[in-house]
Amino acid sequence: MEEYSQEDWGNHSQDLHCYQGGDQELDEMPATKRTLKIKQESSEEAQKQDVMQNIVQILESVQLKWELFQSWTDFSRLHLSNKLAIFGIGYNTRWKEDIRYHYAEISSQVPLGKRLREYFNSEKPEGRIIMTRVQKMNWKNVYYKFLEITISEARCLELHMEIDWIPIAHSKPTGGNVVQYLLPGGIPKSPGLYAIGYEDCQEKPHSPHADRRGQDPGKETQGEVDVPSPQASLRVEMESTRIIYCYLGIAEVRTLQQCLFLHFQANTKTFSKEWVGINAFLSQNCIVEPGVSPKSIYIKFVEVERDFLSAGSLVECLEKAIGYPLKFNN
Repeated sequence: MEEYSQEDWGNHSQDLHCYQGGDQELDEMPATKRTLKIKQESSEEAQKQDVMQNIVQILESVQLKWELFQSWTDFSRLHLSNKLAIFGIGYNTRWKEDIRYHYAEISSQVPLGKRLREYFNSEKPEGRIIMTRVQKMNWKNVYYKFLEITISEARCLELHMEIDWIPIAHSKPTGGNVVQYLLPGGIPKSPGLYAIGYEDCQEKPHSPHADRRGQDPGKETQGEVDVPSPQASLRVEMESTRIIYCYLGIAEVRTLQQCLFLHFQANTKTFSKEWVGINAFLSQNCIVEPGVSPKSIYIKFVEVERDFLSAGSLVECLEKAIGYPLKFNN
C-alpha cells in the first residue's frame, strides 16, 4: 500500500464518524418501533453475513491465489475491466501473515475492475474502511482474489442465494395410494434456470465444512472469517425446513413453465434421457402408503436470456455453492 502517505490515509480517518447518525434517530423513536427496527436490521445483517460466508466458501473451494494490491493499474488492466466475477478482499497483519477475508461479493452487474476500485477509493465507504485500518496499522497488507463467471453462472448463484423455495402442493390420494402434484401459478413462459429440491430431515450431504462456523465480518481485526457451512443460505431461506437440492434444470429449448410441467405432470416415458432420474424420483414420490404423506418437494426458478444459457458450467457452479453433488444431474 506504499502509494499512500500517512497524511493521505489520515485525511480520511475522520470521515468514519458519518455513520453515527443512526443512533440519534433510534433515540427519537417510540420503544415499540425502535425494537422492531433493531430486530429488522439484525435479521438483515445476519442474512448478509450468511450470503457473504457462502461466497467465501465458493472462493475457497476453487483454491484461488491471493494477489497483493500494489497500484491502481491492477484494476484497470484489460483482463479485469469488463469481466463479471466472484471476488474477495483480504488482509494480514504485522503479527499474523495468514490472509483473512474482509469481504466477498458476486459482481454480477458491475464489471470487476470498477467494483474493486471502489474498495480502494477513499471517497467511497468501502475504501474509507480499508484505508483507515491500514493507516492505523490494524492491517499490514491488503489482497484480492477473483473467479471470473459468466452471466448464466451469476444468475445460477442468484437462484441459490436470493430466490426462495416454493413448496409444491399435492392432491389427496386417488386410485388408492397415488397423489398428483399441483403446480403453482405464475411460472414464467420464458427461458431460465430452475432447481428442484426435497425436504429431508434425515439425510445430510457430506461437506468438509459442515462443522465450521463463520465469524462476524465486522470483527475482522479480532480474527479471521472462517469458511462457512455450505448450507448457510439454506437456513436463511427456510429456517425451519432443510431442503436438499437434487436437480438443476436449464429451460433453453422449452420455457420454464413447459419444463416444470413435464417434470411434474407429464408421462415419464415421453422425454429425454437426462430427465429419467429426476422424473422417476418425482413419480415414485407420488405413490404413498396409507397414512403416509409423500416427501415434500420444492422448486425455485429465475429467468435468464436464452443467448446466455449455453455459457458456463452451471451444474458445477451450483454444486460448488451448495457443497454437495446434485443427485439427478448427470
